[in-house]
Amino acid sequence: MRILCADDESDIRTILELALGLDPEITAEFFDSGPALIARARAGGVDAILLDAMMPEVDGYETCRRLKADPATAAIPVVFLTARVQRGERDDALELGAVACLSKPFDPMTIAVELRAALSG
Repeated sequence: MRILCADDESDIRTILELALGLDPEITAEFFDSGPALIARARAGGVDAILLDAMMPEVDGYETCRRLKADPATAAIPVVFLTARVQRGERDDALELGAVACLSKPFDPMTIAVELRAALSG
């Protein structure tokens, strides 16, 4: 499974890279911004996207809007990974077309399992 991940914090990207790397069936690519992730997603071969909600300039919500508005990327499942876990914020993400929201901080030992569960549910 090829997953694209966008988070503006390099420490989070590093932890995610290590954590998702524990699952031999996941190949992950990491980006520090939504626009960079979108450009890569348009190239195809993507099974899912993991987005941070709070990023500078183009946040995860706008990134999701753009992905869902583009026929080339609209069908790719989006999961948010965010510290913004209030019900209204989760509802906003789901209304934009995300399939799930996972919470930060996350457990590096279980994040791959949680992501798989979110994508299969």
